[in-house]
Amino acid sequence: MHVQALEIPEVKLITPRRHYDERGFFSETYNRQTLAASGIDAEFVQDNQSYSAAKGVVRGLHFQVSPHAQGKLVRVARGAIFDVALDIRHGSPTYGRHVSVVLTAEHGTQLWIPVGFAHGFCTLEPNTEVLYKTTDSYVPECSRGIAWDDTALGIAWPVDKQDAVLSEADRSYPRLAELEAAFELA
Repeated sequence: MHVQALEIPEVKLITPRRHYDERGFFSETYNRQTLAASGIDAEFVQDNQSYSAAKGVVRGLHFQVSPHAQGKLVRVARGAIFDVALDIRHGSPTYGRHVSVVLTAEHGTQLWIPVGFAHGFCTLEPNTEVLYKTTDSYVPECSRGIAWDDTALGIAWPVDKQDAVLSEADRSYPRLAELEAAFELA
C-alpha cells in the first residue's frame, strides 16, 4: 500500500497494491497498521455506500461537526469520481483551499479526508458506486454542508452547473463565507 500526502498534507492518496492472475486481482484495501505508520491513525465505525445512476451527480460538500465530526476513507467500487476535500479548519494556513483527485474502480486509489474537511464528489461515469469508511456515525443534527458551486472555492468541477444532478439539501447549503466556524486549529 502506497500512501502519498497531497498539496494539503493531511489529505492523503492511498494506492493499494493489486495482485493479478488469470482470475482477476486481489487487493488489500484497508490495513490499520500500514495506514497508522503513514499518519492515518483512525478508528472506523461505519461503512457507507452510494450509488449514482447518472454521470454528473454531485454529492457534497458535506461534513459533520463535533461531537460527531468524521474522517472519511473513500474509494470507488464501480465507475469513477472527481473527489474533493476542502479545508474548513479556521486558523489553518490552507483554510478555504481544496485538493481534488480522480478516483476510479479501475485503479483502486483511495482518498483519506480527515476531520476538519468538507467532502464532495462528482460522478464521471453512469452507474458509479462509492464506498467510504467513517470515523464517527452519521448524526443528522451534526450534518452540515457548503455550496458545491461556491465560486470563491475555485473548484473546477467536471460538470456545468445547469447539468449537475443534486439533492435538494445539496442545493441549499451556504457559501463558505456564510458558514459559522466549525473547526478551529489551536
